[in-house]
Amino acid sequence: MKLAIIGYGKMGRLIEQLAPEYGFTSVVAVDIGDDFAKAAGADVAIEFTAPEAVLGNIEKLAAMKLPVVVGTTGWLKYMDQVRAAVEKNGGALVWSPNFSVGVNVFLRVVREAARLLVDEKEYGAWAWEIHHDTKKDAPSGTMMKLVDQMKSAGYARNIDVSSNRAGRHPGTHEIGFDSGADTITLRHTARSREGFARGALKAAQWVVGKQGVFEFSDVLFSGR
Repeated sequence: MKLAIIGYGKMGRLIEQLAPEYGFTSVVAVDIGDDFAKAAGADVAIEFTAPEAVLGNIEKLAAMKLPVVVGTTGWLKYMDQVRAAVEKNGGALVWSPNFSVGVNVFLRVVREAARLLVDEKEYGAWAWEIHHDTKKDAPSGTMMKLVDQMKSAGYARNIDVSSNRAGRHPGTHEIGFDSGADTITLRHTARSREGFARGALKAAQWVVGKQGVFEFSDVLFSGR
């Protein structure tokens, strides 16, 4: 298969390096300012750029009938327009606030913990994260998704949310529940960007030949 990488920064170069492990024998990079015609003939695209570029990129790729995996975060305010562009052209898209397999399992663990504590009124909750100082969105899309999972599980009490940005930390997310009797702490720590790249490539394999808008959880947990 042929893979188009939209955005040739650190993530783009890492995806290119790992792509052969996922069956992609040909890779083309489309960087900022490049002509999207370079992506013609690809089987699927992976997009890692900037939040303000996502809508325009997806509209171009959808018009080319090119399925796309969106790894950029911080763009969800454009979701309605993105969905419309994909559906109008009969295309396919996979999105996620985080393409780490471990994080997506973590989301399910957090949701289940919140569900089990819905009626245990003595437990308060917090959500904390830290990322490198170049990450633009705070709280991150992953943190927002974690809190959303807790709320959708029925946890209606306050969840205190905080974010730190410092150094080169690849990302830690922590969810805690505390009572007078004990504390439950759930934590996921990324060691590198490799997990995000591998998840995006896994999604790219999966979405070829499909139509519609999907989340990474559909790739990992369909039928489970």
